[in-house]
Amino acid sequence: MQIWQAIVLGTAQGLTEFLPVSSSGHLVLLQEIMGIDFGGNALFFDVMLHFGTLIAVFFAFREQIFSLFRKPFKKLFLLFAASVPAGIVGLFFGDAIGEIFFGGAYLALGFAFTALLLLISEAIAKGRRSEGRPLGVKTGVCMGLMQAVAVIPGISRSGSTVAAGVCAGAKTEEVASFSFLMSIPVILGSAAVSAKDLFFGAETAALGAADILCVSVGMAFAALSGFFAIRLMLKVISKGNYKWFAAYLLLLSVACVFLGAYGIL
Repeated sequence: MQIWQAIVLGTAQGLTEFLPVSSSGHLVLLQEIMGIDFGGNALFFDVMLHFGTLIAVFFAFREQIFSLFRKPFKKLFLLFAASVPAGIVGLFFGDAIGEIFFGGAYLALGFAFTALLLLISEAIAKGRRSEGRPLGVKTGVCMGLMQAVAVIPGISRSGSTVAAGVCAGAKTEEVASFSFLMSIPVILGSAAVSAKDLFFGAETAALGAADILCVSVGMAFAALSGFFAIRLMLKVISKGNYKWFAAYLLLLSVACVFLGAYGIL
């Protein structure tokens, strides 16, 4: 892998992790198109990119994160409850999902599904008369279930959780911040589950100076672009306007079909 490829992947990870367009789907698509060879360190690079976006979350939501640990711990409990479904799916079905959805064969379906979710949530958000009710257990569970579904590449984690929160009737501002907070345990959990394969797996290769540089650059660009994406997404959610993201995903879905037909995916 070269430096420019690390920059492209890092930027894509940061932007698409928080915009409702699926970071995993974009990374798979870009890796297939560019034909990147990670030399046995694909897992390590992926985890480090996610840590880059985690830095962006901590910086953008540092006050909300600190408030989680103050009484009465309501939002901390909600965050734990919302993280359980994705944790169960990742722990017990992660390998099977990785084998089934490896490559780009199913990306078109994932992108189209996310687009449909966004259009439905926009229609609901603009059709309701009130600004929504405070975040509660029902909303947290709904968002958590959709986050579990979003382990499939092509289905956006932020898009699906925000859509679930909006459809459950919660305030859009609270849904947005809670969706970003939900990324913290998911990223930390995936890193913990991957640690065994990362440090003891047979596929992990020794990192050279060039590899370390690529990882560092990719991580830095993921953090910077992630912070920008968070700010942009907060504005988008407050206006409830997702149709442009849905249109982009539908076009991307069609493009994936053509790329698959020509053997690129």
